[in-house]
Amino acid sequence: MSIWEALAVFAAGIGAGTINTIVGSGTLITFPVLLATGLPPVTATVSNALGLIPGSVSGAIGYRAELKGQRRLVLRLCVAAAIGGLTGAMLLLALPATAFETIVPVLVALALVLVVLQPRISARVQRRRARTGTAARTDGGPLLFGGILLASVYGGYFTAAQGIIYLSLMGMLIEDTLQRLNAVKNVLAAVVNSIAALFFLFVADFDWTAVLLIAVGSAIGGQVGAKVGRRLPPPALRAFIVVVGTFAIVQLLLR
Repeated sequence: MSIWEALAVFAAGIGAGTINTIVGSGTLITFPVLLATGLPPVTATVSNALGLIPGSVSGAIGYRAELKGQRRLVLRLCVAAAIGGLTGAMLLLALPATAFETIVPVLVALALVLVVLQPRISARVQRRRARTGTAARTDGGPLLFGGILLASVYGGYFTAAQGIIYLSLMGMLIEDTLQRLNAVKNVLAAVVNSIAALFFLFVADFDWTAVLLIAVGSAIGGQVGAKVGRRLPPPALRAFIVVVGTFAIVQLLLR
């Protein structure tokens, strides 16, 4: 890897760490850069997953204030994320590289629609609960657990835009602020990346130079993303999610 390629990978790591903390889809920055340096697709995917762990952890730490009072929810969803992440990592080595390419843009598009409609849907659900006298669930129930599990399978396989899917699922099924849900999303992403990376360490090839460059860059980006993301009001954060998600769909379709 030349010095210019190394600088490009490092810069991509900063960008990915920042974007992942605010919304997700940072892999769409790092993955093409790793391919451009000559790494094979699977090696690039594995190296990227390892390198993004510090960024995910950094982003979760940056959002620690928003995690207060959510311990039970986080622990419950982390179980689903861990199982799904390991399953996705195993599928990466077992399935052809194009296995998810058709369905991923559809999933991301659906997640974006849910993110946009979430305030209206939540308001309608609240009105119905007020009429029937039923209490809101604070854990999302089995539906959220299953949704996070499936989203984490995809996350362990490729990771791009998994954060958007997490946010759409939690926004639909939990009554809480978008910033607090974003904090949970960062923890789930850290779990998926870590579980997948531990599996890859024993069974897959990776490039240590790429891993270290992305790791340092994403850790810096995680702190930047936490500072920027926490200051965005809900409408602005929602708009940012839609912009990043739309870019993700376009890039996935053009791959």
